[in-house]
Amino acid sequence: MQWTCSIRTGAETRPDALALTFKGQRWTYRELDAEVGRWVTALQSRGVTAGDRVALLATNHAAVAQLFFALGRLGAVLAPLNARLTRAELQPLLEDVAPKLTLRLAGVADRFFPEAQTLESFMDGADTTSSYCVPLRPESPRVILFTSGTTGRPKGAVLTEGNFRASARCSEANLGAHPSPRWLGTLPLFHVGGLAMLTRTAYDGGCLVLRERFDAEDTNRAIDEEGVSHASFVATTLERVLDARKDRPVPATFRLALIGGGPVPAPLLARARAAGILSLQTYGLTEACSQVTTEHPDEADGRTAGRPLPGLEVRILGPEGTPVGPGKEGDIEVRGPTVMAGYLNRPDATSETVRDGWLRTKDVGMLDERGRLKVLSRRTDLIVRGGENIYPAELEAVLASHPAVQEVAVVGVPDARWGEVPVAFVATRDGAPLPEDLGAWCRESLAGFKVPARFLAIEALPRNAMGKVERTVLRQRVA
Repeated sequence: MQWTCSIRTGAETRPDALALTFKGQRWTYRELDAEVGRWVTALQSRGVTAGDRVALLATNHAAVAQLFFALGRLGAVLAPLNARLTRAELQPLLEDVAPKLTLRLAGVADRFFPEAQTLESFMDGADTTSSYCVPLRPESPRVILFTSGTTGRPKGAVLTEGNFRASARCSEANLGAHPSPRWLGTLPLFHVGGLAMLTRTAYDGGCLVLRERFDAEDTNRAIDEEGVSHASFVATTLERVLDARKDRPVPATFRLALIGGGPVPAPLLARARAAGILSLQTYGLTEACSQVTTEHPDEADGRTAGRPLPGLEVRILGPEGTPVGPGKEGDIEVRGPTVMAGYLNRPDATSETVRDGWLRTKDVGMLDERGRLKVLSRRTDLIVRGGENIYPAELEAVLASHPAVQEVAVVGVPDARWGEVPVAFVATRDGAPLPEDLGAWCRESLAGFKVPARFLAIEALPRNAMGKVERTVLRQRVA
């Protein structure tokens, strides 16, 4: 099995249909096909060929979408990196990728990577459109997305063309077909959720209404005036959308919203439904190319994350490592065509995470009698702040390097605005007062969203008989 570029296919089958919008600009499939061809010309002039990797530091922009499809036509791979990270955080990721090129959007990472060429200057002189387009196979790598584990160095999940196409196909089977879906693209294109929307609209012949970032007022304008049919939110952004529109009903053109990032309060779901926003809770992860389970539109009640998407399997393993029945807690495992090819340069981590086709998520949950998933714990210690994953081990390593810190532990605590925020418990050397520069110390090495919201002094961290920090005790102490 092999496929041609989905934008090229769209240019042949529906050339005048809208494919992409961004900041007042609009591209039909014919126009986007030509623009992607210009990117192919520019990439070929820099010697990019099949198998090469291109690292990218950028916020959402039409050029990112065009670059993604152009690399696919060359058989090359995109490695989009989180533009909010510091140079210290990005350097090991770039070492893993070993890119042929490192590009950035103008104004992004100027301070950290001034040597990287901007996307704007990269296209200077690329006036001709190349028709070059290699066929893509299910196993063809398309992107490398870095996802931190609860311990150790971030790992690059390699997602393939087959992963993205299966994700789109399985999602449509659950949500129902749409003649021309318009997805609102507010999720970052360096996250799997953003890329899943980009590819899904292209495969389905729809349009990505791309935004640089989320803004509640702008989201409502897109829903009311631009015919947006689908969107993705987390609980906090859904609430901000409803607040901004004062619960005014959405037009009939808006079909549904996927809600990720954890459980949504029942009153908020009721508000959304009253405004005509069908909100479907979903569970997914990078290594499974976004969605794994999602509520079905006809049976959504907000109590679970829904059933596995058609074509995917989910099982729960108990303490003995064997599958358990409905209502029993255990480790969530996933199998199906959306599971990643593996971790870049990490065969041991790959074999540990994917066994006999089953992806070990390290999340904890249970299935109910109807086969719907309830997620109980996201990777044990993971903190999800406004949809951004924060791993305590990374913050602890930075704080532990402070000369006045003896030991430290970071836990997530509930927050009305962000869902969760990190709080750091710090034991100082010789019982000295808590240093006043801990926040500034963190900002030297960590993105702003990772910096703990509070620093609390503690004489010594509570530990169990095995010497492990008892994080539950720390959470209780915050409460």
